[in-house]
Amino acid sequence: MVDIKHLKSVYFLGIGGIGMSALARYFNHRKVSVAGYDRTPSALTRQLESEGIAIHYSDDTSKIPAAVDLCVFTPAVSSDLEEFGTISARKIPMLKRSEVLGLITDSGCTIAIAGTHGKTSTTSLTAHLLKTAEFQVNAFIGGISANYNSNILLADDSNLFIVEADEFDRSFLKLHPQSAVITSMDADHLDIYGDQAQLKYSFLDFSSQVSGFLLVKETIKAEFNHSNCFSYALDSETADYHAANISLVDGVYHFDLVTPKFEIQNLALGVGGLHNVENAVAASALALQQGVSEAWLKIGLRTFKGVQRRFEPVIVSQNLVYIDDYAHHPEEIKACLTSLREMYPNRRITAVFQPHLFTRTRDFADEFAAALSLADELLMLDIYPAREEPIAGITSQWLLDKVSLAEKQMVSKEGLVHALSDLKPQLIVTMGAGDIDRLVKEIKDFFIQNYNQ
Repeated sequence: MVDIKHLKSVYFLGIGGIGMSALARYFNHRKVSVAGYDRTPSALTRQLESEGIAIHYSDDTSKIPAAVDLCVFTPAVSSDLEEFGTISARKIPMLKRSEVLGLITDSGCTIAIAGTHGKTSTTSLTAHLLKTAEFQVNAFIGGISANYNSNILLADDSNLFIVEADEFDRSFLKLHPQSAVITSMDADHLDIYGDQAQLKYSFLDFSSQVSGFLLVKETIKAEFNHSNCFSYALDSETADYHAANISLVDGVYHFDLVTPKFEIQNLALGVGGLHNVENAVAASALALQQGVSEAWLKIGLRTFKGVQRRFEPVIVSQNLVYIDDYAHHPEEIKACLTSLREMYPNRRITAVFQPHLFTRTRDFADEFAAALSLADELLMLDIYPAREEPIAGITSQWLLDKVSLAEKQMVSKEGLVHALSDLKPQLIVTMGAGDIDRLVKEIKDFFIQNYNQ
């Protein structure tokens, strides 16, 4: 058994991932020597390097430190990597990211947020609500919080942990939280689970490891048999926790929060999107369970700035709105485009989508096509393969042909800005979980410099 509290040197294979980098920051903060490998540089790895963490980008066994107490690796890293084999041969303990997160959080009180979508925003908001209310919290977030410009919050003298519980590779089964939210369990990661039934069983297993308060989206609550289970929803009056009297005023959502025992009126949320109001219902329920007062809850909701790449406003002007979103599942795309349509009913929506994974594109092609058809015009990028090899016949063009829009086209990453400029867009939304985020600055800079703002 690895003794997490007495490690002196930790090495990461795949240190640039959002979850891996948070763990690297955690150990670095605790004065543990941290180093790692990743395939390509990124904004995250550059930030880690600026914090004093040594990172290299070639499979070079000579870069592995002489003394390593623990190697943390991600399933995205191939076991064919020479460094992987060398570390194994040296008998260095090797643990997956999820196992390490489980060991860290088992020592304290853990609040976990799970679900096939919505978990990153809900985790970030829950952490912000508690921190705003002057709780000492440690938080592991699957995105960069705009309030704190980080994917981790640290409190040396606290054993309270807020964690994003990832269903990929059944990672969340390493957690044993005292409180938890399950936002959704739509079919996803079928390359791992095989079918939705196996995915559901995994969520049920996760729920059985929650020792206290469990909050579940109302539409799936009937699936769970838990002694302390409550439901939540956007505005369903039959849900234990829900919003009421929702209104959109000058781009800001206002609502009342209904709980099983009382109602809190006149709440305002600092980020857009009806799906974020629903996330706010779940996060508020968790915060109230921890003892956050109504007054602090109002402040926390109003001051929340969101998460990078989660319905993130890049440009908001009279002539152009540009939103960037991580949406890579049909339900997420539907939520994003539906929210945009409500917030900007008089603007034409120009969507840019980069499919993520050949298997996901294959498994949900019809659902993707229906969701993407909610835009007015669509620019489609090639599939981002991530960990996968191509599948014959599964291409972005194949998916695009299924979309029922008259205005649609394939574009390359290199030609995207030019294609967008030709369309003279009113509202741009970029969506995807691959490397589409690396195009955001180029799009932003072009339109700020060349568009009449």
